[in-house]
Amino acid sequence: MRNILYKLLILCGLLTILLSCTDLKEVVLDESLTSTLTDKEAADGIIAPVYALLPNMYRHTNYFALQEISTDEAILPYRGGTDWGDNGIYLELHRHTFSSTSANVRNTWDDIVQSLSRAVLAMNTLPDIADGNTTVYIAEARGMRAYYNMMLLDLYGLSFKKDDPGNTSEVLRGVDALNYIQSEFEAVLPNLQNKSQVGPGRLTQLGLKGLLARLHLNAAVYRDRYAVDIAFQDEDLDKVIDYCDEIIASGDYQLSNDYFDIFGNNNHDNPELIFAIDQRPDLNGHNRMAYFSLSGDQYPLAQFPSANGTDGPGITSDFYQTWVEAYAPADPTIDPRFHLQNLEIYSTGRDTCLTAEDFKINRGILRGQQYGLIREGGVFLQCEDGKYQVGALTNLSRNRPDKFVFFTENIDFTAEGSDYSTGYRVEKYEFSSVSSSGRNNGEADIVILRLADVYLMRAEALLRKNNDVAGALAAVNTVRAARTSRTPPPTMTEMNLDLLYRERGFEFYWEHLRRSDMIRFGEYEGTWTEKTNSDPMKRIFPIPQTAIDGASNLDGYLVQNPSY
Repeated sequence: MRNILYKLLILCGLLTILLSCTDLKEVVLDESLTSTLTDKEAADGIIAPVYALLPNMYRHTNYFALQEISTDEAILPYRGGTDWGDNGIYLELHRHTFSSTSANVRNTWDDIVQSLSRAVLAMNTLPDIADGNTTVYIAEARGMRAYYNMMLLDLYGLSFKKDDPGNTSEVLRGVDALNYIQSEFEAVLPNLQNKSQVGPGRLTQLGLKGLLARLHLNAAVYRDRYAVDIAFQDEDLDKVIDYCDEIIASGDYQLSNDYFDIFGNNNHDNPELIFAIDQRPDLNGHNRMAYFSLSGDQYPLAQFPSANGTDGPGITSDFYQTWVEAYAPADPTIDPRFHLQNLEIYSTGRDTCLTAEDFKINRGILRGQQYGLIREGGVFLQCEDGKYQVGALTNLSRNRPDKFVFFTENIDFTAEGSDYSTGYRVEKYEFSSVSSSGRNNGEADIVILRLADVYLMRAEALLRKNNDVAGALAAVNTVRAARTSRTPPPTMTEMNLDLLYRERGFEFYWEHLRRSDMIRFGEYEGTWTEKTNSDPMKRIFPIPQTAIDGASNLDGYLVQNPSY
């Protein structure tokens, strides 16, 4: 057993050098413990690292930044000229002027290729373990290797093919990469488990079929990355429909009747989650998806007076206006996905006092004056009865008690548009009830794939294949009608690709999907907020310069993407 663990560490270091040229920090088990591990414990310990970097990969400054801040959905200005400057990396992302040295581009790459390395390592180490789970774990590791390669293909335009840790990875691009990923997914399907055997934090048969549907939906993009007109193929669209039909017909997953429960603290058992990043507290998840957009004067937890927001990104006025235009003359709150009002605007002395248990911040898109716990001198103000005082928030944390926390629609890179209260904010994921700082811990599983996406992928394939408006409309309205905890969104009566694109924005905002959607729908070269760059070469990010430098001893091995 000790030899196996040594082999694990040595091969991990070797693969890291070959694939990413970065250091891979591993927790080394105490040598005295290695002889006591059972085969099951060893197998569990080998598969766990394959998933372990997902929370960091999907962190707000990594994959989220690439997939959302580079789009018309999210923008992160240099707040007040003091916060989120970060050498202009978020301004570059939004403007599409990012480079091979951009930190977000590099850090996301590093997490993906390190996870890819761990998957290859697990595939080569697990056969030495005499445990009943070995076959399943090998399939999961191989499936996750394909998933990480799909992420690389989508973001950077390439994938790495590697089976033997002693060999250098083969770099695949375009059709070759697409076919390789598809074949790897298909090969492991029979050996994966189903939902009744594992939760959403593990790769299952139906979860992988959902990823295959996503792969086939984007296949036309991957075949011809810079095409003026993306040529969708019926064969791909048929696969999307078939895989989605299988998932829906299985009955293993149900659309959640409460939209915001999908992103709540206890969402691990939500019936809509198909594949997600398990962030329950004992797994040391990150809570930063919840604190990222909130004001520095918003404190979601009465128990923790240091857990506040960070005045990060807001939604662009362009994205907000899609909601306005869809529901005018009604307010967008007619759609329960837009906002969840947990915190009423308190106007009487009696109403401004709440217990810690009763205090809960609003969710969804936050506009206008914000109300909440008032923190002075490091503690929250309390009423005479000991309850917590709730009132209109001001910028106390910015030493501006005269200025209210009033979120405005306008947000851009000007001095006025970069102030601390500009931009409507997003609190989609519930703030973790065990986070003492807003930056630590996390309870809500981060969604990779959920059933609503299966329905909407099916709708898109139906429209693109034979303009099946009735079938697409039925799929979209099925999702809308399911949100019965409040009045569901109005039933749609017409459908086309433009309306479906808008609907995906309403359903999946802040869920790491917008950039891929914009490219597929031909919207990524558009103009919004501070972005005017129309270069189609920006559909993929540059390979980090650190990776190219690290592979410089292999002539022609890692070639930079065009235009970088």
